Amino acid sequence: MAKRKARPPVPQAVPPAAFLARMRGLLGEADFAAFEAAQTAPVRRGLRLNLLKCRDASAFARIAGFSLSPLPFSPEGFSVEGGDVSGRHPWHHAGVFYLQEPSAMSAVTALDPRPGQRVLDLCAAPGGKSTQIAARLGGQGLLVANEIVPGRAKILLSNLERFGVRNACVYNETPERLCAAFPGFFDAVLVDAPCSGEGMFRREPAAAAEWTPETPAACARRQRAILDWAKTALRPGGVLVYSTCTFAPEENECVVAAFLKENPDFSMEPIPCAFGRPARPDWGGGEPSLELARRIFPQDGGEGHFVARLRMGAGAAAGTARFHAQENGDGMDDAQADVLLRAFFAEQFGEPPYGRPHAAGEVLFLLPEELPALPQGLRLLRAGVCAGRIKSGRFEPTHALYLAAAPGACRRAVDLPLGDARLAAFLHGEQIEADGAAGYIAVLAAGHAVGFGKASGGVLKNHYPRALRTL
Repeated sequence: MAKRKARPPVPQAVPPAAFLARMRGLLGEADFAAFEAAQTAPVRRGLRLNLLKCRDASAFARIAGFSLSPLPFSPEGFSVEGGDVSGRHPWHHAGVFYLQEPSAMSAVTALDPRPGQRVLDLCAAPGGKSTQIAARLGGQGLLVANEIVPGRAKILLSNLERFGVRNACVYNETPERLCAAFPGFFDAVLVDAPCSGEGMFRREPAAAAEWTPETPAACARRQRAILDWAKTALRPGGVLVYSTCTFAPEENECVVAAFLKENPDFSMEPIPCAFGRPARPDWGGGEPSLELARRIFPQDGGEGHFVARLRMGAGAAAGTARFHAQENGDGMDDAQADVLLRAFFAEQFGEPPYGRPHAAGEVLFLLPEELPALPQGLRLLRAGVCAGRIKSGRFEPTHALYLAAAPGACRRAVDLPLGDARLAAFLHGEQIEADGAAGYIAVLAAGHAVGFGKASGGVLKNHYPRALRTL
């Protein structure tokens, strides 16, 4: 690939004076000195492998040209140096890795999702934690990812599609409406709450500019309301993880302490990974169990996070989820969709369709096997994988269908090295040579699908989505 200019350094914001004064009072002189020194240290770049596509970190680093060092926040997380560490890298387009602030990986580590579970990520955009949950689920169980802001919900969906996630539903709903529709349904719920963002001041100067001394209290009121809704979606015995990227006790220890006081059927649990430092019970009214939560400061290797893991008592009252079958509408029925998709998979992929074929008019989906009939009346952006559509009597596959294929499953493919000029041209939206092949062809970047095209007359017509093309 052509050489690119070096990335400019991340702009360093000047934290508000009132914020620094509060932190000095909270931490004391010695710890505050370390905190202040960390504000001027180089920003660490974090990279998380997509376990759905890659589990060998050594091979990944060697082929991608990166230098990786393990992080304490997640087994699949690394600090990264060297190479083109950006969203322009072909393997980023293929969903092989996700670039993420290191300490942000800690929340899903605390949640510890397991294959087969039903998991809700209630405040999910842009998708870092949702993609991490999906990778831990390994294609088994169900992930419901929700984002209230429409534009951010579309980004969330795009990231899940890039990661090749097959077993997710993406909603654009309020936490209140979504949780009311799924009472007592989930084994685990993550609330990565909207917050004052103090842990992101170094990376996001706008967050520092918008902060006022009153911001934490305003955020805390919203956070307590979101937790009250989130608990209703959790099954008895389930796990609720609350996290923020801020340092304010009002948004962290105080929010959790108030929740525990109002919900005696919940209790704190240890987090199954050692990172950061214990939270401060004295910052949350003296509740001793708050020490089981974890705090991460910049001097601990991450920008800043607070994570608490809570367990609902097994004897708590269970809700009753009332789901309704959705109408198919006009067009192909599910049996016809099944026949069509099985034939297409037999030609294109070395695996059967990964899910239940479902037709919604002329659009065909592959729904997760564990998917119940979904509640009606909610803004659902996507369930499972949108496989394609019937157009002029012919089936046209989608970009998401190829990204969701298992590694090595694409039978009809052109596999290009990472530095191949043809790969760069494809990601720019250009046609590339097709060596006499005909029909739909997957394009791979060193073994991982980045998209597809349609070959005819020795060239591959590019079907890479315009919105994703590199410049």
